[in-house]
Amino acid sequence: MLAAQTAPSECSAVVKANGYGLGAHKVTAALYSAGCRRFFVATIDEAISLRNSVGGNFEIYVFEGFMSGCAEEEFDTHRLIPVLNTPDEIKRWSAHTSGNTSRRAIVAIDTGMNRLGLTPRESLLIADDPSLFGGIKVDYIMSHLACADNPSHPMNSQQRILFDELRAKLPPTKASLANSGGIFLGKEYHYDLTRPGAAIYGITEGCGAPRTMKQVVGVKAKILQVRIVDTESTVGYGATKSVPANSRLATVAAGYADGYLRSLSNCGYGYIDNVKVPVVGRISMDLTVFDISAIPADKIAPGDHIDLICSQLTVDEVANAANTNSYEILTSLGIRYGRHYIGEAA
Repeated sequence: MLAAQTAPSECSAVVKANGYGLGAHKVTAALYSAGCRRFFVATIDEAISLRNSVGGNFEIYVFEGFMSGCAEEEFDTHRLIPVLNTPDEIKRWSAHTSGNTSRRAIVAIDTGMNRLGLTPRESLLIADDPSLFGGIKVDYIMSHLACADNPSHPMNSQQRILFDELRAKLPPTKASLANSGGIFLGKEYHYDLTRPGAAIYGITEGCGAPRTMKQVVGVKAKILQVRIVDTESTVGYGATKSVPANSRLATVAAGYADGYLRSLSNCGYGYIDNVKVPVVGRISMDLTVFDISAIPADKIAPGDHIDLICSQLTVDEVANAANTNSYEILTSLGIRYGRHYIGEAA
């Protein structure tokens, strides 16, 4: 859907932070099978791991460029392409060339995030000395939108206008501006390459998507124990929640060490079949307790599961309950979850 929305511009994929917590290698393999040929990660370590584990002829771009300790030779060895964010990085990458060898890169310019990329002033200084790009083949000039999740925010058009002004002064090449939200702002934001991340993983809120994205992840937690409370009593650390006598409670093997955030204490919920079951008490490091009184006793037992994310309970809904965003929910998923993949590329 995203590639179709982007066409005729090319659609790449952001698979940083272990594919937003879902497994970068599997996600990349699936997207490669679907036709994607350009992938973005945050760090050189992520890039090397991806190159060594996923077969196929595709490009890997590293957002953070030359972080301290990154050797230019590592980019060559593993066929990686840096995103150059500072004049010093441009000089280093240019100096790394030899003879007629041309090394590829993306050059990032900042248009309002004040995060990574050349400042507008630096962009103009670079433009005045084109020799700094000696030996560099610039694949794209890129920038990043700050408010694309809000289509009516004036900063969207302000950034796009500044982006056009600055790149017009730099050596002519292709351009990339749109993240997930930018894709839905319109064709004028697509340029030559779009870079969706969150939308690939079923996140709608924070993307400015006009309709709900398809849910692509489910999370289940195994029930370790079911108990009936003898008398009215409290649950968990701090005694923050009281439950009446005869309540039936299920303790599951998931806690904040697994990315089931502590902020879901006493306000989160899960599902058993189509029945909503609330979190009771504080979420512990390894354990969470749910009130399953609404589930018939013969329908649930230790070894069964409670759905923490499912078709009835989306990533966005979990994020809202936790007072955070969906990005944090997915990227917090811990290593103790077994990951099972379905579909042709699984």
